[in-house]
Amino acid sequence: MTTETTPLRGRICLVAGATRGAGRAIAVQLGTAGATVYVTGRTTREKLSEVGRATETIEETAELVTAAGGEGIAVPTDHLDPEQVRALVERIDREQGRLDVLVNDVWGGEHLVTFGKKTWENDLADGLRMLELGVRTHAITSHLAVPLLIRNPGGLVVEVTDGTAAYNSTHFRENLYYDLAKNAPIRMAFGLAKELAEYGGTAVVVTPGWLRSEQMLAGFGVTEENWRDATEKIPDFGVSESPVYVGRAVAALAADPDRHRWTGRSLSSAQLAGEYGFTDADGSRPDAWGFIVASETGKQDPEDYR
Repeated sequence: MTTETTPLRGRICLVAGATRGAGRAIAVQLGTAGATVYVTGRTTREKLSEVGRATETIEETAELVTAAGGEGIAVPTDHLDPEQVRALVERIDREQGRLDVLVNDVWGGEHLVTFGKKTWENDLADGLRMLELGVRTHAITSHLAVPLLIRNPGGLVVEVTDGTAAYNSTHFRENLYYDLAKNAPIRMAFGLAKELAEYGGTAVVVTPGWLRSEQMLAGFGVTEENWRDATEKIPDFGVSESPVYVGRAVAALAADPDRHRWTGRSLSSAQLAGEYGFTDADGSRPDAWGFIVASETGKQDPEDYR
C-alpha cells in the first residue's frame, strides 16, 4: 500500500464512543486510511452498557479497524469516569508517545429521548443523564486527552453531534435536554479551536445527516441491505445515509494537510463529501440537512438530495 491509499499510516487516533453508529464507522475509515485507532466504549463481549445492545462491541470495532488495514485497539472505557479516561490516555502515551486525532463521539442516550413533552413533563433523571452522556463525557475526554494531542503540532479534534450550527441555532430539537446535549459539542469545537490555535491544532464539529445506525435500522425493522423498504412508510427516509459517509468525512479531514482552514467550524458529511469528493457506501452523496431545510418551504423529493 502507498501513502496515497493509506495517508494516515503512522497516525495515532482515539475514537471515544466507537461501539456502534458514527463512532464505529469513523474508526473503521481511519483504519482504512492506515491509522492506529484506539476505540473505546462501555459495551464489550463481557459487559453490556445501559444502551442494551449486545450485537455491537468495542472488540468487534477494533477487529473491523484492523481488517480495514489499520490497527484497532479496544480499550473498555466509561468516559464519565475521569480515572478511566486518564488511564486510557496514559496507555496511549506509553504505547505510542503521541496522539494525532481525537474524535469525541460519546453519546448512547437515544433510549432516554422523548419528544412531544415540555421540559417539566420529561423525566428529570433521563434529561440529566443525557447531559452527562453528551456533554460531561466530552468535557472530561478533552480535558485529559488534549494535553497529549498538543505535544506535536497539527493535532485534530473532531466533535461529533446531531445538527449543523446553522440548523441548530434556529431550530429547537424538540427536547430541551437533547437540544443542550447536541448544541454543546458545537460550542466545544469553537472554544477548542481558539485554544488549540497556538499549538497548531485544529478543532471542528461534524454531523451526519439522517444516520442509518444499527439502532435506527432496527427501529425501522430493516437492514442496511434492504433499508429502502422503510421508505414505503416514511418516504423521507430516502435521504438517509449510512455511517460510512460520516466515517469517510472524518478520515478525509484527518488526511488533509490543509485542514486547519476548517478550524472552529461546523461541518456536515454532505458538505465534506462535496469538498473532498468521496461518496456514501452506495456511491451517492445524500444531503439530509439540505433536504430538511428545503422541505420547510415545500415538499421535496429525497432522491433530488442524493
